[in-house]
Amino acid sequence: MDLKVKSISEHKKISMEESLKALETSTDGLAESEASNRLRIFGYNEITEKKKNPFLEFLLRYWGPMPWLLELAMALSLILRHYLEGIIIFVLLTVNAVIGHMHSRGSQRAVELLKKKLAVQAKVLRDGKWMMKEAREIVPGDVIAVKLGDIIPADAKILSGELSIDQSALTGESLPVNEKQSGIVYSGSVVRQGEARCVVVNTGMNTYFGKTAELVKIAKPKSHQEEVMMAIVRYMMYLGIAALALVLTYGLVMHIHEHLVTVLTLAVIFLMGAVPVALPAVLTIVQAVGAMELAKKGALVTRLDSIEDAASIDVLCLDKTGTITQNRLSVADSIPLSGHKKEDVVTVAALASQEEGMDIIDLAIIEYAKSMGIDLNAYKQISYTPFNPSIKRTEAIIEFNERRFRAIKGAAQVILSMCHGIDEETVVKANKIIEEFSMKGYRTIAVARSEADDLDNLKLIGFMPLSDPPRPDSKGMIEEAKRLGVKPMMLTGDNIAIAKEIARQVEIGDKIIRLEDIKGLSEDEQVKIVGEIDGLAEIYPEDKYRVVKLLQSRGHMVGMTGDGVNDAPALKQAEMGIAVYNAADVAKASASVVLTESGIGVIVDAVRISRQTYQRMLSWVINKVTKVIEFVGLLTISFLWLHNIVLSLLGMSLLVFANDFVTMSLSTDNVKHTSNPNKWNVKNIAVASLIPGMLLVIEGIIVILIGLRYFHLEWERLRTLVMLNLIFNSQFRVLIVRERRHFWSSIPGRELLILSVATIIGFALLGIYGIFVPSLTLHQVLTVLAFSAIFTLGIDFPKYYLFRKFGL
Repeated sequence: MDLKVKSISEHKKISMEESLKALETSTDGLAESEASNRLRIFGYNEITEKKKNPFLEFLLRYWGPMPWLLELAMALSLILRHYLEGIIIFVLLTVNAVIGHMHSRGSQRAVELLKKKLAVQAKVLRDGKWMMKEAREIVPGDVIAVKLGDIIPADAKILSGELSIDQSALTGESLPVNEKQSGIVYSGSVVRQGEARCVVVNTGMNTYFGKTAELVKIAKPKSHQEEVMMAIVRYMMYLGIAALALVLTYGLVMHIHEHLVTVLTLAVIFLMGAVPVALPAVLTIVQAVGAMELAKKGALVTRLDSIEDAASIDVLCLDKTGTITQNRLSVADSIPLSGHKKEDVVTVAALASQEEGMDIIDLAIIEYAKSMGIDLNAYKQISYTPFNPSIKRTEAIIEFNERRFRAIKGAAQVILSMCHGIDEETVVKANKIIEEFSMKGYRTIAVARSEADDLDNLKLIGFMPLSDPPRPDSKGMIEEAKRLGVKPMMLTGDNIAIAKEIARQVEIGDKIIRLEDIKGLSEDEQVKIVGEIDGLAEIYPEDKYRVVKLLQSRGHMVGMTGDGVNDAPALKQAEMGIAVYNAADVAKASASVVLTESGIGVIVDAVRISRQTYQRMLSWVINKVTKVIEFVGLLTISFLWLHNIVLSLLGMSLLVFANDFVTMSLSTDNVKHTSNPNKWNVKNIAVASLIPGMLLVIEGIIVILIGLRYFHLEWERLRTLVMLNLIFNSQFRVLIVRERRHFWSSIPGRELLILSVATIIGFALLGIYGIFVPSLTLHQVLTVLAFSAIFTLGIDFPKYYLFRKFGL
């Protein structure tokens, strides 16, 4: 095959026939065998991403503010000739890097698999049949069909039809561009209006913009949660620096021997204690666990921070059609008017429909016409204007017996307003029919046609009620959302009677109003009313963005579901934008969560899982703050008291080692989600952690007194005793801070329990047999273990009071 690729500018200059000839194709598309052959020649319709070197990715885990601080501690250890401690710090850094890297690679692979579910689909004509194919499988010469909401999968030339194209993502041009037959449309642009058949001229690297632009981006902006973590770490570092300054000043005043060595040693210890070595690994694991849990339930998280934001959502805006209801329309009946028959209504409605566009109303009407045995072969559809949310109708020009007429169907009130010569009696009758069907939850469309060769002389033929019942899981999902402290709010373009009926069936609430009713009010009054109602009816898709903004201006965190091209701005504006299963490609690209299966129970699962993620990170934060307060406070007081450092560098290295593995297991801990939205309050967390931290300092001072007065230990063995106490109480401390109620209210995660028990046994043996550190007797080790358990677990009672007082 001697097919040469022409540039898009060359295709612009030549006629449609010349383009088809150059592409060696026809308006009937390609054969499947020919497409496979071209796929081998031109490759997939995608931009091959530059693969990251896994080894370099791993090495970068030693680069950054937190690794630098630990590397500084390692360097200071080597200067002080504490080589073993330096090696332990390096091992600690490497273990965290390995765990973080493994989880990151694992979640990347999982995301790649899930991205395949989100791959943009294209309607392609192969072997004379229309079929759905992944956009990456399209080749030059393919004939494709595109419609409202589609992302253009490759550079193409229009064979028939007209399109209004949004190229803003590619060119920055905010106004839509109109293209008709022989016009060029670019890969990555969005269809805003119309539908067309096109022939693909270039794919992949050969497209005009040099890329198909990842059609669904898996983004990871810096999350709010990560910022909170880093703020807390920063404050802990400030605490360490303040304590170091105090010790330095005291040492200078008291002329303590070997003062520089002491200050350097303390600097290393404070650095090791305050720097959260495990934080990158913990964050990676927590996010991966949350995303994978949701993936199993049929939701792909495209923006990781949104799963954290979902914990704070208190209002959930639900699109009625396709989210609350099944979006599986069926025609319930046909109601003729003005002397027409049922068959007339169905015939005109079917003529104003088109199967190719796969519009659900069109398909339902065509199916109904077939079931009635209506023959449309004598009619010829000259032109067809697909449904557009802004005009709320579809229409076609039809030729029959060498005469033309206009067939039109759409929203009942819109069609009524377009018809001529309707008397008062017909209007009253029509409104009564619409109201009766609305009361039953039906969506009624009106059907009209032109008469006497005047295409604008529209006459009302009749009505067709369409039923779209609620999903079986809608009522339960709405009840569960309310139980979780999230207020569901229904948004629909349907009339208020249908909205109220569906709201009644799913028990969302009875305060349903029209947006039109509040448009004349001041913004403050609008904000107040929108915050109190249960739903809005008769709204256009572009109004949804305004509703989300109104709710946010009142301090609400908003979740929003959507499926259409016009929902994209609202989905992007919401804290959590959710594109439902059959959403338009552009809606999926704008959303932060995309449902990969039908059903909406997963929306509540997203809220629940995000709150569990929040609880895991809250446990990590409280544990970190209490730990830093404890060791900084104990080391500072003991230095001012005993003029020496009560914890050796090796002891601190072992303590961090013991602590990190347990705190890492908090990321998969067994936690209970709260029944109310969660919001980070750093001040409350710090104050609630302060008292337990100070009580643990008192525990440490008592252990020093026991070592000096009861066991009469010499200095190095006293250091071992202090180290063991800190290691033991760190395990018990995790058990009390992981639970907001009393520590016995829930069973810890399996990994957490195993690691805690293993750490206690391992370090007890280390203390008894004197491995790395001077040995203690079995009696001394068991005494400090028992004291640590009783004292630390006893802190649970003031903790319980503080957590309740500060709303943790």
